[in-house]
Amino acid sequence: MYHKAYGIIETLAPLHVGASAGEETGNLNLIFRDQYTQTGLIPGSSIRGRFRADMRQQSGSDSTQQWYGSDAGSTEISEALVKFEYASLVWLPVFCPGQPVVWVSCPRLLRRYQMVAGIDAPLPKPYSGSKNLQGRQGQGNRKILFFNLGFLELEHSVDLSPWLPANSEASAERLVVVGDGDIAMIHDMALYRQSRVKLADDQKKVDGGAFFNVEALPEGSILVFPIALRQTGWQPFGTELSSDMYFGGLESVGFGRCRVNLGGDF
Repeated sequence: MYHKAYGIIETLAPLHVGASAGEETGNLNLIFRDQYTQTGLIPGSSIRGRFRADMRQQSGSDSTQQWYGSDAGSTEISEALVKFEYASLVWLPVFCPGQPVVWVSCPRLLRRYQMVAGIDAPLPKPYSGSKNLQGRQGQGNRKILFFNLGFLELEHSVDLSPWLPANSEASAERLVVVGDGDIAMIHDMALYRQSRVKLADDQKKVDGGAFFNVEALPEGSILVFPIALRQTGWQPFGTELSSDMYFGGLESVGFGRCRVNLGGDF
């Protein structure tokens, strides 16, 4: 019998979890994506590794092995008392002229969030927007938003605040739910992208033409991941249920800083 808990991740800087940086010409460092919605995710192994490493530094190896199991190569094999699933997007910030940012999701992503966090509100229909969302007025009280890829007409105006995690910096008045088939295109439009080059060691010029293209989830993205506990008493943040953590790679150039909030049965 497992105790159910969950974590909410809100990115405070661009988040890259995927292909590692290399020096191959034309290397495109892609993020991990969900196979159905093609939206960014954080694998459970990456989340577990971050939590395990932080506990090892704070509490020592004995407490780490108690909760996360024995180290690789150990002669004694023990099962972890805490288990993590992957983190999927709940809300993705997207540039929208006049807002200037709206947070976008889709029914498939919200359904997983509903299951993990126990949201009681009915699942919103596709092409729904917050009641006070600004936009050009269309026919039948419909609102029209403009993205870089074209116009989006919203068919429903509803209260989406129950679908926004507590303590989030996102605005409950700027939430939009699109169809499952449209989220992948909007997601690719919203990704943070950066081109980088390798400079020569002794002068400020590109060394051999090496360059790297990096993509990342933008600052302000909100993700959720389930946690299963064999027993209560797990306290990764001491007596607190919130902490800043780094996930993914490229931390040295400003990627990966997130705020994590925990909820559920601890």
